[in-house]
Amino acid sequence: MDRAERLIRSGLILASDLGLETVLQRIVDEAVDLTDATYGALGVLGPDGRIEQFVTTGITPEQRAAIGDPPTGHGILGLLISDPRPVRIRNLADHELSFGFPPNHPSMTSFLGAPVTARGTVFGNLYLTNKKGADEFDRDDEDALVVLAAQAGIAVENARLYAEANALREEVERLAVLEDRERIAKDLHDGVIQSLFAVGMGLQGTSMASGDPQVGERIDAAVEEIDRVIRDLRNYIFGLRPGALADRALDQALRELVAEFEPRSGVVTVAEIDPAVASDLSSVAGDVLQLAREALSNVGRHAGAATCRLSLLRDGDRAVLEVDDDGDGFDPSSVPRGDGLRNLEQRAEAVGGRAEIDSAPGRGTTVRVEFPL
Repeated sequence: MDRAERLIRSGLILASDLGLETVLQRIVDEAVDLTDATYGALGVLGPDGRIEQFVTTGITPEQRAAIGDPPTGHGILGLLISDPRPVRIRNLADHELSFGFPPNHPSMTSFLGAPVTARGTVFGNLYLTNKKGADEFDRDDEDALVVLAAQAGIAVENARLYAEANALREEVERLAVLEDRERIAKDLHDGVIQSLFAVGMGLQGTSMASGDPQVGERIDAAVEEIDRVIRDLRNYIFGLRPGALADRALDQALRELVAEFEPRSGVVTVAEIDPAVASDLSSVAGDVLQLAREALSNVGRHAGAATCRLSLLRDGDRAVLEVDDDGDGFDPSSVPRGDGLRNLEQRAEAVGGRAEIDSAPGRGTTVRVEFPL
């Protein structure tokens, strides 16, 4: 099998699994196989630019244990972090940055490294050492590793999107209170996998055609399509019109809800929202927004109010969502428990909260929902 065929095979292998841990190991394995290296590693970078995960091949678990703690990005490994470009070194011992190898570390001579970029950001670096059958890695090895690194970046992004799709499916299942959410979750999950796989294969095709000057444009277009699919799915999961919550923080979404409610209902409405509390509730943002929507809807339909206030504030170790109005009010004990009240209570209970209604004839109504923080 020539190198071009091996690159195509590598691209297909990386596209065949969407679990991030498996993808990372396969990237290292394919890099070693493609360049005939003895040892290989992928250093995944954290937000601080240091190596936070180190995936290896060519050494046994016992050897790794004997070496000790994994590297964080000093010496030669730090070279690619500070200057993310391909690097070839004939003999590591002759390089000025060749230091920091711990005891029990295998002897290493020739070196080849390249950054792995996902969505325009360096995700990590590939490190290969000890070229088999030669004193050093050559330019063909470097070119092949650059193409593999591009494939790896796409595979990493697909794995991340796959993980997000799974998270979205789990969110749908958690919201299965009033609707057939389990069926929707399955449909979304299957649809997301198929969409990501199809787009991912398109990205793989462009990466294999690395000599095409339009590769970058084609990759960007495909990634934008993935982003659009994820946004649409998130909106669908929350049962909202497009754009209501997916790309907005909860506090902004609540303020927009109030801004839309006022002209439609004719009720002067103000919002009092603590952004920190809204941020703490981000994992249940869909429920909070829907509770606020239902409470405002009741004000518009039944209260006969002139003014209304929506607030989301902290009370001790709990977040409190309140919608209060100066309308006609009513005696809650004398009113049948219709679907509206049951919906409020069930949705609040589904996320560990509790809903209460305080009202009396002639003095308005307050809907209060408490959430644990």
